[in-house]
Amino acid sequence: MCGIVGYTGREEALPILLDGMRRLEYRGYDSAGVALLSGEGIEVSRKAGPLDALVQELEGHPPSGTAGIGHTRWATHGAPTDSNAHPHSDCSGRIAVVHNGIIENHEHLRRQLERQGHRFNSETDTEVVAHLLEAKVAERSCTLREAALAVASELEGAFALVCVSSAEPDVIVAVRQDPPIIIGLTADAGFVASGIPALLPYTREVMPLDNRQVAEIRPGSARVFSFSGDKVSVDKVTVEWDEAAAERGGFEDFMLKEIFEQPDAARDTMRSRFDESGGVVLDEVHWSDETLRRITKVVVVACGTSFHSGMAAKHAIEHWTRLPVELDLASEFRYRDPVLDDRSLVVAIAQSGETADTLAALRFAKKMGASVVAVTNVVGSSITREADAVLFTHAGPEIGVAATKTFTCQLIALNLLALYLAQARASMPADKLAETIEAMQALPDQIEETLLLQDDVHRAAKRYAMATDILFIGRGVGVAVALEGALKLKEISYLHAEGYAAGELKHGAIALIEQGVPVVGIVTGQALYEKMLANIAEVRARGAETILVARRGDERVRAIANELFEVPTTKPLLSPVLDSIPLQMFAYFVAKERGLSPDKPRNLAKSVTVE
Repeated sequence: MCGIVGYTGREEALPILLDGMRRLEYRGYDSAGVALLSGEGIEVSRKAGPLDALVQELEGHPPSGTAGIGHTRWATHGAPTDSNAHPHSDCSGRIAVVHNGIIENHEHLRRQLERQGHRFNSETDTEVVAHLLEAKVAERSCTLREAALAVASELEGAFALVCVSSAEPDVIVAVRQDPPIIIGLTADAGFVASGIPALLPYTREVMPLDNRQVAEIRPGSARVFSFSGDKVSVDKVTVEWDEAAAERGGFEDFMLKEIFEQPDAARDTMRSRFDESGGVVLDEVHWSDETLRRITKVVVVACGTSFHSGMAAKHAIEHWTRLPVELDLASEFRYRDPVLDDRSLVVAIAQSGETADTLAALRFAKKMGASVVAVTNVVGSSITREADAVLFTHAGPEIGVAATKTFTCQLIALNLLALYLAQARASMPADKLAETIEAMQALPDQIEETLLLQDDVHRAAKRYAMATDILFIGRGVGVAVALEGALKLKEISYLHAEGYAAGELKHGAIALIEQGVPVVGIVTGQALYEKMLANIAEVRARGAETILVARRGDERVRAIANELFEVPTTKPLLSPVLDSIPLQMFAYFVAKERGLSPDKPRNLAKSVTVE
């Protein structure tokens, strides 16, 4: 997802914009630009490449002004070039616009505007907005906010727009339809951004816009309107983490820092969620036990890493509640015509709370009458406002694009939800519930022990960093770990990796095994332990080298491992929390050995806010 920053106040805007854009770099981008308002009009500067290229371009002649907007773009329509970088201007140069999302009817609008004499200078869908605003202001002699309301009604697709006009030099107008927009205010300044980190140096009180809302931001104040033009109130949200939490804190990369933050993140996710009697308490889930007993099935929808946490949760929910669980990729969910009713519980998982496919799946489920609980890390995100109930993960800010601590906290939160359902439905014996809760409470300390594997993992990464293919295999709940381990490696090392259910190897994938191919095996499960050992024997017989994740002290596994990551023993359904951590470190160190940046993998954005 691209990064948007806006400022209006008394200070020079350029340093504030560049700092905010820097704080949003982790989202992924391929060009950057700013538009500054001064008494002489709007000065736009933009450059393909990293933000440093723009900074270098501005050296010696930085634009001046106390209001402006900035953008880091991830190309959709039009290649990543200087001319396609944001902001975009109208014919007169009096209006500038930045945009996240996709305007689906831009070609039709562009043809209309060209017939009216408008001249286009880019290949982007965004530029049509600048020209539409120009036309509305001229036609109606209206304010920028009024023009934006009129333009919004003509746009189709997903869009977060932030606009400025030289006719109103202290005003920023923001428009939201799906991708997030957040407002921040101080006594004498107004801020707008697509992500909270850009605002943290200035305020921790933020106002997220809802869908179909337009905001007019001035120094120290903001007014918000619905797309119908009615003024609406917006609740403030207090951000629980501060600016320091988004810095590297002495670690070489954000990803490594976030891997090592997992013990505290796990503790925070479980904090205040067990009562004195040992039961599970979820204050954000307001359904009665009677309502939860009426549920006849659970449907989990998610994308990417969140899908893998949902895959692990399927095993726990079914085992502890005896409810059937369907697992769907959010991007495919509503297109398969799923069967839902008012006795269905849909669990929508999205780290950012803004994933477009997951939001669309949530909305579809609600239309079908299902109850929806969201699992997310971001307070005030879209998913929190649209779900019936919310389970926050409290992982803190995650700057690295590849999810690490948010995945671990999702696993914990989903296990809490599974135990909560089992408790409400009385489907789990009290002693087993107590044992499982005790095991969960031990996980943060066990994560700290697992992080001590760093040197072992680094050694293995050096050994296999230049492999061309790596397979990850698991059985039962270990399949989710295998898939997530392979995804992490692909994301940041660009090494071809695939995750498989180990029992499926004989149905095709074993043809890929040849001398020296590394195979990562998850061998912590108990019910399928012997079968997993047999699968490992199969690949070893064909020349594979094995990197195995096993319970500490397992001598049988030690004898068949070329590299071994020993983790503490926990309940089998909780094992993904520990098993995933050495695989996160393995992906990180492989990327470093290959000379790559783990924090900013190519072609990827932190949050996918368009379909």
